[in-house]
Amino acid sequence: MVHWQRYVFWFASPARAQVLAQRVSGPLMWLAVLLLLPGLWLGFVSTPADGVQGEGYRIIYLHVPASWMAMFSYALMAAWHATGLIWRTKVSHIMAHALAPTGAVFALLSLVTGALWGQPMWGTWWVWDARLTSSLLLLFLYIGYLFLLHAYDSPTRADKGCALLCLLSVVNLPIIYFSVRWWNTLHQGATIRPEGASMAAPMLAGLLLMTLAAWAYTAGTAMRRFEQLLQAREAHTQWLGDLTNEENRVD
Repeated sequence: MVHWQRYVFWFASPARAQVLAQRVSGPLMWLAVLLLLPGLWLGFVSTPADGVQGEGYRIIYLHVPASWMAMFSYALMAAWHATGLIWRTKVSHIMAHALAPTGAVFALLSLVTGALWGQPMWGTWWVWDARLTSSLLLLFLYIGYLFLLHAYDSPTRADKGCALLCLLSVVNLPIIYFSVRWWNTLHQGATIRPEGASMAAPMLAGLLLMTLAAWAYTAGTAMRRFEQLLQAREAHTQWLGDLTNEENRVD
């Protein structure tokens, strides 16, 4: 058995997954803060204005990480659901559910910051081009996913319904990413490409710090939400009662 499969089955145990989430959620949130502060300083204070876009370019320090995390979170949700369907691990579905609200917030933030950037740069808040339309569709998919999650009385049926929606609609992600190459759009191309970044090193450092902060925040909030969802799902099980009693004895 390959190593990653061993970890999948090891943490497929709700008790082990609960303990892991409790241990890492706090450090991840602190890591997000530690990355965010220098990222904000580089992005909004110390770096100079862009030669073409002026001060308005600084919105990318919010827009780009939000866009990346909205797509990355949905891809992770699809991966977790696929894991849950293949190996029948319910904690995998719960992790996907835990990612969805934060992903939806980033999808909304991506659209709002994009509009704030587009109005002075394009002269309009919105255009129905491929990148913007597919990004809007991603937000609708998140909203539909969350509605579907609460539409079922049975958690098992909710897991399967959400998994089906997520796995079928994940095809939207490559459309978002490649839309600026496949179609003629107003949206600019990628800032960071395999051949290099089209921005100065301090600007790139600020963008990467903001992106890592968004990643740590997403992971931390997902872990905390995972704890809550797992506890609600396993409220009447023996292992949760034993874990709670052990924590009370330690306190």
